[in-house]
Amino acid sequence: MVGIVEGDMSNPPEVKKVKGKKTYQFENFFSKRNSPVAHAVGFWDYRSFITAAAIYEPMGFGTTGGKLMGMKEICAFLGIVGSQTSCGYGVATGGPLAWGLCYNREMSPSQSYCDESFKYTYPCAPGAEYYGRGAIPIYWNYNYGMIGDYLKVDLLNHPEYIEQNATLAFQAAIWRWMTPMKKNQPSAHEAFLGTWKFTKNDTLSHRGPGFGTAMNVLFGDGACGQGAIDSMNNMISEFLYYLDLLGVGREQGGTNEVLSCAEQKAYNPSSSTASS
Repeated sequence: MVGIVEGDMSNPPEVKKVKGKKTYQFENFFSKRNSPVAHAVGFWDYRSFITAAAIYEPMGFGTTGGKLMGMKEICAFLGIVGSQTSCGYGVATGGPLAWGLCYNREMSPSQSYCDESFKYTYPCAPGAEYYGRGAIPIYWNYNYGMIGDYLKVDLLNHPEYIEQNATLAFQAAIWRWMTPMKKNQPSAHEAFLGTWKFTKNDTLSHRGPGFGTAMNVLFGDGACGQGAIDSMNNMISEFLYYLDLLGVGREQGGTNEVLSCAEQKAYNPSSSTASS
């Protein structure tokens, strides 16, 4: 892992000694995350991130394609996370809501996100609410159940674990970044790096390697194929902001065609599928 993550961490969950410079870089990335008006003062911390990242380093997270590409991937991932946890307010300004926990509960207090059609596979637990939690927010009982199965944590019965354990929140988010949600579709990791073999249909749908298609994988028509909407622009802005902060330079983010998914056809339209 490169950039703000220190050295070889191929034996999770043991993490090597955290060096001051790397911690400072993380603090600089998210300087307002512990401000009094943030939603999660003291929650997001550097050690939790590198502990979670260490688990996925052997799978290529931040280690694929050389040092520069690794740094770009970390910026892309954290750009997504920064946008999602700041509730969409501000565009990479380091404002007071940067990296606070943003729960859909606050926006739709009557919505528990329980889908009874999954009652035989991922039945809703009594009293549980499956609103958006985490570094890349998880919604709906079936997503909590599926991610919990892979992480070997009972998130279906205890979705609150995601908001109580920062390492678990990061681990779930990196798993989502690294894992395809459907057969014959890339993960966000594969889409961003360009290791996915894009098809003729992808080309016709304006999908290709880069940050834009990574957003498409994660959010579908919630961010893509809708023109230059705020949800997409905020993520792009965060990504470029972090490239600058890490010393990579925003010019390494690619052309607008690579960065944007404004004209892309969504992989999984919201009318036919749900995503976390």
